[in-house]
Amino acid sequence: MTSFFRSKLADAYAGLLASTQQRAMAFDGRAPAVTFSFDDFPRTALIMGGAILERFGVHGTYYAAPALRDSSGELGEHFTSDDLDELLAKGHELGSHTYSHISSRSLSCTDYCADAARGRRTIEEQTRQRAESFSYPFGHVTLRTKRLLAPQFASARGIRPGFNGPQVDLNLLRANRIYGGVDQAVPLQALITENLRRRNWLIFYTHDVRPEPSAYGCTPALFESIVSCAAHSGSRILTVAQVLREMGMGSGQCDGVTDASKGASAYQNYF
Repeated sequence: MTSFFRSKLADAYAGLLASTQQRAMAFDGRAPAVTFSFDDFPRTALIMGGAILERFGVHGTYYAAPALRDSSGELGEHFTSDDLDELLAKGHELGSHTYSHISSRSLSCTDYCADAARGRRTIEEQTRQRAESFSYPFGHVTLRTKRLLAPQFASARGIRPGFNGPQVDLNLLRANRIYGGVDQAVPLQALITENLRRRNWLIFYTHDVRPEPSAYGCTPALFESIVSCAAHSGSRILTVAQVLREMGMGSGQCDGVTDASKGASAYQNYF
């Protein structure tokens, strides 16, 4: 298969994922909201990223995979048990990112969902707090995991960019990356302005926050410029859980899930 056709197939599949197996909720009529989230929970996301949010009197959503605890890699050092306690004490949200930080494309749907459940259970046993928000490691989603994870979590976030609203798919929240340095600020600030006009829900995500970030993180200067823009725009800066509470959502509610069996078989073996 050539790279051109592979790209076209991937685009078609992404469109299919976005349009099927939805758990739809209306966001229209609400004041615009912005959420800042962090995947993998490298320590700098709390030490630097969290400190920036706290200076503005707001909080973020951190998605943690317990298997990454006390480890290090290209994102720097990952979270410790003490970091979990500190994060919650400061009012941030702790969500789940599977247990093993695995791709949904790398093993069976049954095993993937079991790993996601183990991740949530481990977090809740340690913190004694519910972890109802989920994000897909690597942004990898399949039709089956999108459907079968719905009863486990109040929401599942991907990495497809865009705005959430006026209809929000809680099975695949859209999110926009904050990567790089301050030279990336203008298009990100434009998203905040557009979200304000639309009166939708805008989610950002990144990983490490440090002066020399990985390819998947950002500098403190960039992160602060985007948080400042959101704060001064008049947008409400809320965690994922706070937005869901406003929408009256609880874990395991699956209204609006559609049947994606028709038209999906051509893609299921590929992804």
